[in-house]
Amino acid sequence: MSSGAGPSGDEPSRDGAGSASDGSVPVQSSRDFAAAPDAFQRLWTPHRAVYIEKGQGAHDDDCPFCSAPGKTDEDALIVARGEHAYVLLNLYPYNPGHLLVCPYRHVSTYDLATDAEVAEIASLTQTAMRVLTRVSHAQGFNIGMNQGSVGGAGIAAHLHQHLVPRYGGDSNFFPIIAETKALTQLLGDVRSAVAEAWPSPSDEV
Repeated sequence: MSSGAGPSGDEPSRDGAGSASDGSVPVQSSRDFAAAPDAFQRLWTPHRAVYIEKGQGAHDDDCPFCSAPGKTDEDALIVARGEHAYVLLNLYPYNPGHLLVCPYRHVSTYDLATDAEVAEIASLTQTAMRVLTRVSHAQGFNIGMNQGSVGGAGIAAHLHQHLVPRYGGDSNFFPIIAETKALTQLLGDVRSAVAEAWPSPSDEV
């Protein structure tokens, strides 16, 4: 004999207040919701809320790396600004803290950058490594530039260098079998942590 089962025999019956008559904590069945079950699994990724809240913007030919410096640091996810280049979070991070170092000038490849731009990109990259090591305890880094569309550059028209912090065990089966990367922090929270830890020019040696 089933104890506390409802009419269907598989759920505790509930009184008018919604509690189970046997005193147990009620569990609301999915049958109480308007839903159509399907074969898909769900991966909840709150960091993507930035796209919902901010919107995707107009579809035009504006370069995002040219327009970013004209926005607030919070809106553009910028963590540091130099004289010739700046650092911002990647909107499509491989890992939390995935940064991009970009010159302000709209140049497409590394050989077109000036000596001053090359020097500052290198300096900002070194500082970013120190900050991420201190803030997120990064154990290693992938650093590189994809040059041209055929070289894998997502935005080939504007030079940008990737700086990806790496951690033991950060590679798993998700990206391989599901083409999905699970991230544990919101983009805004990561930006705030990195920006707050970034040294001022007077602090750098």
